[in-house]
Amino acid sequence: MMEKSEGTLSPFVYWAQTDSVATLKVDLKSVKDPHLRIKEETVEFSANGVGAQGLKRYSFALHLSAAIDPDKCSLKVTDRQVDLTLCKTKKAWWPRLTAKPQKPAWLKIDFDKWKSEEDFDEDETRDIRRDFPEIYDKLQKEELGYKRESAKKIYLAIYNLLQFIGFSYVLIVMYIRHYKSGAESMEGTYEAVGPAMKFIQLMQFLEVLHPMFGYTKGSALTPFLQVTGRAIILFVMIEAEPRMQTKPVVFYLFLVWSMIEVVRYPYYITQLFNMENSILTWLRYTIWVPLYPLGFLCEGVVIIRDIPYYEETNRFSISMPNKWNFSFYLPTVMRIYLLFLCVPMMYFMMSHMYRTRVKKLGPKSWIRKYN
Repeated sequence: MMEKSEGTLSPFVYWAQTDSVATLKVDLKSVKDPHLRIKEETVEFSANGVGAQGLKRYSFALHLSAAIDPDKCSLKVTDRQVDLTLCKTKKAWWPRLTAKPQKPAWLKIDFDKWKSEEDFDEDETRDIRRDFPEIYDKLQKEELGYKRESAKKIYLAIYNLLQFIGFSYVLIVMYIRHYKSGAESMEGTYEAVGPAMKFIQLMQFLEVLHPMFGYTKGSALTPFLQVTGRAIILFVMIEAEPRMQTKPVVFYLFLVWSMIEVVRYPYYITQLFNMENSILTWLRYTIWVPLYPLGFLCEGVVIIRDIPYYEETNRFSISMPNKWNFSFYLPTVMRIYLLFLCVPMMYFMMSHMYRTRVKKLGPKSWIRKYN
């Protein structure tokens, strides 16, 4: 194999692969007089062109980590770069391009081009970050010295962390108040943590947008129903009726909501970074069993207690006659929800959670032992 002399310049070379080919992008412009020599496990290239050191003669030689088929390899020269396509003799993902672990400083990984389809020109391609995360992470750490996270993952991690902090704040304040004053503290729960709860509740509407924009998997329907239902209880049933804000049921409702979320958000963070915590996973898919029915019960109590208040004030109700020729009586809607919609809604949410639990833990995992 050709050895470079000390005065030889090497261009920057960026490589990527599929299971059947490896590609090299040589960062040279205005290339002239290119020479390429390909053997079963070696690639040698030289050309005149504009590189990092200006217009000069550049060359490089690579001893590959696995065999390629010289007859099927190709060279493409453009004004901006030189593209080499190396066809592997056996379909496989290479852990690295070169035979030796120590790669030259001018050889870089083209992360943006990593795909797992054979045709690099296809519009619909999968990502090695999903298909082969261990290989991708290893290559990234070797190249950069650290694992580079996507902007989407960083955003989701920050969002989940902030939500965890918000619900933890609500729980801590409620606990301290109850520890100091006992049951008497319940009357001032909304005054103490209501603003924080309203803020984090509004933030939860982002969870409806996440699956719509591909940030998370699944349908937007389930988070929409859950977040919207909570928002109606919080802003219409409690915030809009001051007499409800001092009721003890608000304390229990906030307690249930917060206990669910201080488990859910840390679990999401661990999943983002592929970290498994068996206890946290079990809690995430089990704690809803007692808390979801308690949450629906507290919400039902809030609605029942609010019915006479809204009959008295007619707030949010529309009476005839009006220019729209339309009437709306909120207490009637509240009664219809309690009689006909509350139980089906609870059944829908709990069925969804049960299916996800079975998918994650299995049908016979209500009690597990962890070492």
